[in-house]
Formats: sequence, structure tokens, C-alpha cells
Amino acid sequence: MPEFEDLPPDVRKRIADETERAGFTPNVFAALAYKPAQFRAFVDYHDALVEETDLDRAEVEMIVVAVSGRNHCYYCNVAHGALVRLYADDPQLADQLVANYRQADVSDERLLLLDVAVKLTERPDAVTSEDLDLLAEAGYSQSEIWDVGAITAFFNLSNRMAIFADWRPNDEFHTMGR
Repeated sequence: MPEFEDLPPDVRKRIADETERAGFTPNVFAALAYKPAQFRAFVDYHDALVEETDLDRAEVEMIVVAVSGRNHCYYCNVAHGALVRLYADDPQLADQLVANYRQADVSDERLLLLDVAVKLTERPDAVTSEDLDLLAEAGYSQSEIWDVGAITAFFNLSNRMAIFADWRPNDEFHTMGR
């Protein structure tokens, strides 16, 4: 990983802003800074996905954790598990989602949402218009359905990079929201 002082100014600023907001620097920021252009693209797309969606933030993080649980992504299970606990105000939900999202204490609508995300993760060629129609029948808008696919796809990429590069979650994530 590059030294902080050697990073381009915009990357340093984004990392400093996140550090101030979170109270620590998430290890993913340091790891991605290795390639500043990729850092910018990754962080910008992540922010667009989580900030410009009609899904509520708990649903976004639930998708991330259910997908990351299936992919056995240690970093995302822990880091986004902390966010599930915070946004859902539920200290147990993230553990349920990682272990077996089908047994998690969620509504039928959210279980359907997670089923589609996990299906897209495990068997993308099996996702059909019927899956999307079921989401619409459950009350999800076309925009929200699009976001289910985009968030799932992005975090499959993220999980694979985290596993490939052996990203480790910060200690702080383990205890957040418990």
C-alpha cells in the first residue's frame, strides 16, 4: 500500500473525509489506494449505489451481507455486518444473514429481495423476468429492482477483490452496533 503522503490530493481528501466520518480509516480505502484510478471508480460507484437508491439503507446492507455470506468474504461480512446492525438497529440480524439469510428475521418482501440477490450471485443465468416480476408484485419499484441487481453485482466484484487481496476488516467493525 502506498504511503498516504504519496497519494494524489483528491484520494487523500476522500480518505481523510471517511476517516473523520467513521472515526477510523476503513482498511478497504488503504487497499484500494494502491491504484488511484480504480479507487476513484470504486468509491464513486459505491457511493452512487448506496446514496442514490430508493431502497432503504438497511436493505442495501442486507443485500451486501447476504451476498458476502454466500461468497465467504470476511471483510464485507464484518464491515457491512456492522452497518446492518446500525441501520437495521438489530444486533443479531447481520449474523443471521451471514450464516443463512433464509433463516434471518426479515419480512417476506425482504426475504424475496435477498433470494433474488443470492440467486444472481450463485446462478446468474437462472435469474428470469419472473424473479423481477415477483419483486414488483412485492411492492418494489423498477428503480429499486434495478438497484438490487446493481448492488449485488458490485459487491460480488468487491467480495472477489477482498478475497483475492486478503483485505482484513478493521477491529472497530467487529463491535459496532452490538
